[in-house]
Amino acid sequence: MIVVSSCLAGLKVRYNGTHYLDEKISQLVDEKKAVTVCPELLGGFSTPRETAEIAGGDGYDVLDGKAKVVDQSGNDVTEFYLKGAYTAFKTAKDLNATLVVLKENSPSCGSSMIYDGQFSGTKVSGDGVTSALLRRNGIQVISEVQFVEKTDKFL
Repeated sequence: MIVVSSCLAGLKVRYNGTHYLDEKISQLVDEKKAVTVCPELLGGFSTPRETAEIAGGDGYDVLDGKAKVVDQSGNDVTEFYLKGAYTAFKTAKDLNATLVVLKENSPSCGSSMIYDGQFSGTKVSGDGVTSALLRRNGIQVISEVQFVEKTDKFL
């Protein structure tokens, strides 16, 4: 089973109430070959919500208590991100997921790039909180870009 970010399947769950539809991913969900998760909604957020970024590190640092996730107003929303990450991890584990495809750049789902924590629009190398937790537990995580580039490899 494959687990995918809900926004990639066309669900309007992103912070601004939009989606980031990828037709191949949506087809996998329709064919019951993939299941959707949105760690931010699983963590207790609603849509829309303020943008948030990891301040002081990346998702691994958040898991280790060395960094936090803050919204644009400066509120510490780390607990929501941790709750969502652990709930998404439980879903992936319960489904014996062989692959998780997450939306790049997100403080939850980024699998190689996230924003710098300064709300400057600058991207830096790093994992989001959910991506870091899944990888730390041996689950293969890739971005939607990697999935589209190498679909045949993963199916």
